[in-house]
Amino acid sequence: MGSSSGPGSSYDYSFKILLIGDSGVGKSSLLVTFISNQLEDLSPTIGVDFKVKFLTIGGKKLKLTIWDTAGQERFRTVTSSYYRGAQGILLVYDVTRRETFTNLADVWAKEVELYSTNRDCIKILIGNKVDKESERMVTREEGVSFAKESGCLFLECSAKTQENVEKCFEELVLKILEVPSLLEEGSAVGKRNILKQKQENHAKPYGGCCS
Repeated sequence: MGSSSGPGSSYDYSFKILLIGDSGVGKSSLLVTFISNQLEDLSPTIGVDFKVKFLTIGGKKLKLTIWDTAGQERFRTVTSSYYRGAQGILLVYDVTRRETFTNLADVWAKEVELYSTNRDCIKILIGNKVDKESERMVTREEGVSFAKESGCLFLECSAKTQENVEKCFEELVLKILEVPSLLEEGSAVGKRNILKQKQENHAKPYGGCCS
């Protein structure tokens, strides 16, 4: 078949990353800013959207599939399959809207606990929209405190100014790269070997020759 070139042809690990949080906190803006390095005007996400980004971090070639979900309750019927197999989760709130912060504890963190299939899944708490400092309702200290309680990493950022946006994803991925169970699941080589084994087993259902 010949070796295919291009960014998608070769990577060491493939990770599933989720963006969760209330509607309007800027999840899609963070994603688009990270993928394309520019902010676009976005309408609210309907259902589920995802984007793929290839990058090299810590000497490893990575394929990130980043899933963005609608924060509105009426679109949230895909919950358990959405969380399945995720190695990293960004829990996003808007620093100018307190209810988006309290909902992380009341709704979203509980959902992660309920549906996440990877016990070692890495979580990062993201306070977005720090460019609106004069309208801030949630202090940095409160964010740090909640992150500690929940076992999350923590960063504040702004999709609008791009401040810390790349760092959010990079910190998350660097942490995933430290966890053997997540690496095993995301390993491209491991997945190819499993597939090869299945094909071989299928080809030789009875093994050996006739007696």
